Amino acid sequence: MNVEPVVLEGQEVRLEPLALGHWEDLCAIGLAPDLWKLIPTHVQNATDMRTYIETALREQAAGMSLPFATISKSAGRAIGSTRFMNIERKHLRVEIGSTWIGGEWQRTRVNTEAKYLMLRHAFEIWKCNRVELKTDSLNQRSRRAIQRIGAKEEGIFRNHMVVQEGRLRHTVYFSIIHSEWPAVKESLEEKLGTGPAAR
Repeated sequence: MNVEPVVLEGQEVRLEPLALGHWEDLCAIGLAPDLWKLIPTHVQNATDMRTYIETALREQAAGMSLPFATISKSAGRAIGSTRFMNIERKHLRVEIGSTWIGGEWQRTRVNTEAKYLMLRHAFEIWKCNRVELKTDSLNQRSRRAIQRIGAKEEGIFRNHMVVQEGRLRHTVYFSIIHSEWPAVKESLEEKLGTGPAAR
């Protein structure tokens, strides 16, 4: 499992290694308070965004995560961020998380394609046994989005985290395992119009 920075290219999205050079683009679309309401990290201003990027880069240097800037190919700029995290090389397990996208690109195919690119890399390049995703139990939009990509809900970790304003967050865990990937891949390719029938 060779966890090295990589570019993952789709039709509408390019995931490229997160860098401080993405800071201005991410500030332009990523400082809306509603965006961070149900995310443990609290980004309120440009300084917070710089800290967010620097923290992700420190985690990458420590081998803990692999963060990406989500690039809209049509817009030609960063519109969000995501990462591989909680990387377990011994067990061939990884989490896809810390995902956020600017409001204009939410409920478009951007998130679906980004998840497809990351899942394909995890299962076909890294040969992962399991990919995890999790979200706040209150985040119904995120829960539906994770289920739409084909992940199975496994349960709720109650009182899992203390988040903004001291609220106790219950965290919903989802996963896809390697034996499920072929069917999930086919479904995602149909959604994206990139499967065999579209060729």
